[in-house]
Amino acid sequence: MSLVACPLCDDTGWKPDLKPGEPADGPRRVVRCDCWRENVSRQRLAGAKIPRRYQHCTIANFTAYNETLERAAAQAQRVADAFPVVNQGLFLEGQPGVGKTHLAVAVLKQVVQTTGARGLFYDTRDLLRVIRSTYDPSIRTTELEVLRPVMTADLFVLDDLGAEKTSEWVEETMNLIVNTRYNERRLTIFTSNYPDIPDDTDPNSLLFRIGARMRSRLHEMCEFLPMDGADYRELPTNGGVDDLVTLWKTRRKSPPAPPRGGRQARAQLRDPAVRDGRADLKWPGGRAGS
Repeated sequence: MSLVACPLCDDTGWKPDLKPGEPADGPRRVVRCDCWRENVSRQRLAGAKIPRRYQHCTIANFTAYNETLERAAAQAQRVADAFPVVNQGLFLEGQPGVGKTHLAVAVLKQVVQTTGARGLFYDTRDLLRVIRSTYDPSIRTTELEVLRPVMTADLFVLDDLGAEKTSEWVEETMNLIVNTRYNERRLTIFTSNYPDIPDDTDPNSLLFRIGARMRSRLHEMCEFLPMDGADYRELPTNGGVDDLVTLWKTRRKSPPAPPRGGRQARAQLRDPAVRDGRADLKWPGGRAGS
């Protein structure tokens, strides 16, 4: 915090609003000072829960070396520049390491820094872990305390959708979050490793992982952007764009990664005998558990 008072507002947060040609001793009007806006933006960025690993991410330092990555970066920039006048969020889809989280965080950061909007980032598994912890009486947190900022954030980034092990509780909880933001028309950015293919029997598909109801909502809420690229985590030390291109071409020739989960998970989800064994959540239709 600066020890020198702001020369425009003397740290009051309000500065004189003088029109060109008006005398300084004329009618007094004030507007919010730039220093106040910057302070609000800093506080909200600090409260956005962006992981330290991604705090350096900007759209400018995102490396786009093929058409899918260039399009994703361009659309991310469009959303960040146009906020809050944006009708659709983004759904960034691709294999691990292509830069989905980088772009999602970059948009979140720019929006919060330039507009002072309330932004929030959560990894899907971490969010569900925090919600589960509210069922522990030793933890003095309620579901509402956890869910309120998720549902009311002006911009919410939900990272790695579909990564959590499939269960009815997971499906109902995620549907509650998505449906609430859908109804309130709040902008959301999702990332997922699972391809959006219309096959609910393929355990490696988005539809299998999240169900038809949520997928339908997402297609209205978001522009889907497939991202094809190398896994930057495999980049050699001091590697550059040429190395990424080489890794990308190698990945394209390799068979897809083995699917996570299996058909049995969805089959169990449809089995009433399995569902009946779980305790009810506090909202209708939900189930507590794994």
